[in-house]
Amino acid sequence: METTPQPAISRSLFIFSLFYGGMVCIAGVLGNKLVSLGPISAIGPMIGLAPLAVEAGIFAFLLLVAISSAVAEVHGPATANRLVRWGFLPLLVSMALIELVLHLPAGGGMDPGRLDAFETILGQSFRMMLAGLISYGTSQTLNVTIFSALKGREGSKLLWLRAAIASVLSQVVDTVLFISISFYGVFPIGGLMVGQMATKIVLSIVLVPVLIYIFVGLARSLDGKSSPA
Repeated sequence: METTPQPAISRSLFIFSLFYGGMVCIAGVLGNKLVSLGPISAIGPMIGLAPLAVEAGIFAFLLLVAISSAVAEVHGPATANRLVRWGFLPLLVSMALIELVLHLPAGGGMDPGRLDAFETILGQSFRMMLAGLISYGTSQTLNVTIFSALKGREGSKLLWLRAAIASVLSQVVDTVLFISISFYGVFPIGGLMVGQMATKIVLSIVLVPVLIYIFVGLARSLDGKSSPA
């Protein structure tokens, strides 16, 4: 009797890998806009800062955190770390393509205002690109490591708490690395760093516990396994 060949990669891992690569590429583009988050912005005056704002790329980055944690939960930390490492591929290719397009001459019929906006949004300095690469690799690897280490202590329970703790700590490291590498020596970074940390910590606590259950549940549904406890 012939047997149906099993796929080399699970359905959930295949879909998550595609989604992960897309979020890696779009995070840097979204990060060009600072957004105010209503009640969260009220934290600023409480700690002696202006109302807090955060780069919009954090939403894509929190999705990356949740996906890598979900992959670690369902497929193991080694697979999750491979996903993080392979995430450098679409990131580096997209950066190379952006640099290529920026250096190609614009068509004669292109509106100058649109051209200026395009170059302003995508023309990041080498220092910021380097900061993005370092902070991405370090914080995502740290997230998987902390999330998986906490699982070793309490098993498969408290999924939301493990995800929140790992996300908070990785976001703190991400903020310190990115802002320090990008702006140290350019202007005082203390206020910016504290404000970004505070906002990202709140978002990690509010969003990541929900996202982790969604992604783990989706992964197990796609692979025909039971839902998380």
